[in-house]
Formats: sequence, structure tokens, C-alpha cells
Amino acid sequence: MAAETRIWTPVDYEADGKQSDCLRLPHSTDLSAYGFVPIPLVCIKNSGGPTALLIAGNHGDEYEGQIALCKLAREIRRDQVSGRLIILPALNFPAVAAGRRVSPLDQGNLNRTFPGDAAGSPTQMIAHYVCEVLIPMADIVVDLHSGGRSLDYVPSALVRPGRTSEEHEQLLRLLRLFGAPISFVSDGTGGGGLTTLAAAAQDRGALVLTTELGGGATLSKEGLALAEAGLKRLLKGHGILREVVVQPAPPTRVMTVKGHSAFVYARERGIFEPAADICDEVVGGQIAGRIHFPDLPTREPETLFFESSGLVACRRAPSLTEPGDCLFKVMADLDARPNRLAHA
Repeated sequence: MAAETRIWTPVDYEADGKQSDCLRLPHSTDLSAYGFVPIPLVCIKNSGGPTALLIAGNHGDEYEGQIALCKLAREIRRDQVSGRLIILPALNFPAVAAGRRVSPLDQGNLNRTFPGDAAGSPTQMIAHYVCEVLIPMADIVVDLHSGGRSLDYVPSALVRPGRTSEEHEQLLRLLRLFGAPISFVSDGTGGGGLTTLAAAAQDRGALVLTTELGGGATLSKEGLALAEAGLKRLLKGHGILREVVVQPAPPTRVMTVKGHSAFVYARERGIFEPAADICDEVVGGQIAGRIHFPDLPTREPETLFFESSGLVACRRAPSLTEPGDCLFKVMADLDARPNRLAHA
């Protein structure tokens, strides 16, 4: 819905300088009739130039991006910026405060809620504000994710397929600038599809990069280092940061996710015994793992197999599984010829 947002902030996005405050998300409760939920916000602007919208905490249990953006917000001065940085390190703040993927206020999964609703639940209101207020200001959007509680991920960056060959090449440049060891192109199959922040931002004309920086409800040092260095490379490469020393981008292996066959799912409740780990190279038909049934000790475990060949991008972190839980995702190398990339 395109109705006027109910979220407000004292931050003036058009004013030069470095401002640190919050978005006010209206939330009325028994003990706070006219209350709001604060969503931390930093805006750094210096004259004209492109705008980068940097987001973490879309899911509250993904930590590398939150720390990386807090560090960036503390470190960067106005005189180092040409254009504007809008930084939200804890976008779904209720979920961040609870260390959960979904919001405790309404059980909303923010990255499955776009484009949102101005008059909806708290999570829908956040998504609407991002779509109608923040994204229209942005030339580049970076949405930092990890695997959260349920998945361990290879540190990686991803983009959606470009709608034109020119847009696709611009997106591939984002991947090269960010410099993750693994980069992949995905339309969101198996995930949020068109309901994600990335899809909403691309639909509104911004260039969007997303990451997966670790997971398992812990902090990956490798993922955090990648986020810090990759953000600076990307921002400097687009002329938004100046007088900042950046490490050269290492080569990135560009891959893709080939639809639903790239995933392995649990079909029954039990204990998951994986037969592969992240970054392993696997082939279709190879054993992926087994589901054991402690309530039926004489029953043979269920054996699961990979359907696709490629590199294991992520693996389920908790051992206890339910039917429908994602156990693995596999990525395949992408043919880098330009005439193929636009249709990946």
C-alpha cells in the first residue's frame, strides 16, 4: 500500500552533516498508550552525490552486519563522504533486541513482508517505510544477512538477476567490488522471492547487494571482516567514500542457485546427521545426510540425497529437524559470458 507512513524521525535526510537518532515506529501497548519503538538511524551527508542505503538487522539473529554497520557509523566522518550514507544497523529492532529472526511484536518476518503496509502490523509498517521513504532516496542498497539460528552459510554476496544486460553488469560490478570469496545470482527461489527488501529495492530502480556472512546464532570473524572491507570497497568504488584506504578486492567465484533442485529438505521429524559441510563440492545423487528417529530406535534412518551438483552454500545448524526444514543449499558455477548472465 502507498498510504502515508506513520513512522517518523527528527533526522533531516537533506541536511549536510552527521546525524544519529532513530525512526519512531508507533506501537501502543497496555503500559505505553502513545509509545514508539526506536529503530537506530545514522545519516551522513556531504553535498551532492549518490546515496547508499546500508541495512542490517532485517533478521534479528544475524549479527555480522549489525556490528559492521555500527563500526562504520562510528568511524566515517562527514568530510569522508561525497553524497549520503543512510545507515540502519538494526532495521527490525524488536527482532534484534530479542535475537530472533521474526519480530516478537507480531511474529512478522520482515524480509518476507515487502512492500509492506502503512496501516499494518509493526513489521509491515517498517517494510512500507523502507519502500516508500528510504529506497526512493537510494542509488545503492546493501542488505547484510547471515544464516541466523537455523543455517550456517559460506561468507558470500548475492544479487538478483538484472532485468537488462546493462543492469546485470552493474550488479556484477557490485559483487566484484564487494569481493566475497563466493558470489551468487539468485531470484529468491527457496527464500522470499518477490517479498524481500532486495526485490522491492530493485523494483524501484536501485542497485542491490545482499550478503550471507555466517550463521548458527554466532559471530563469524571471517564474515565480519568481509562485511567491513567489502562495504568500504563498494562505497569507494562508487565515489561515496573518499580518503579511505581500502584493501583490494580478491577474486570472487560467481555462482547461481538453480531453482528448487538446489535444496535438500527434511521430510520427517528427527535428528539430522549431515554427510557434507559448507564449501564441500558435491554431485547429484550423493548422500546428503540421514534423519534418525530416537523415538523409534530400531527404525532405519531416512537417507537423503543431493539432487544438484555444485558447492554447498549452507547447511542446517540445529540437529533437530522438522518436516520442511532446509538442510542444504547447493550453488553451481555461472557461465560468465555476458549473453548468459542477463538470463541467469
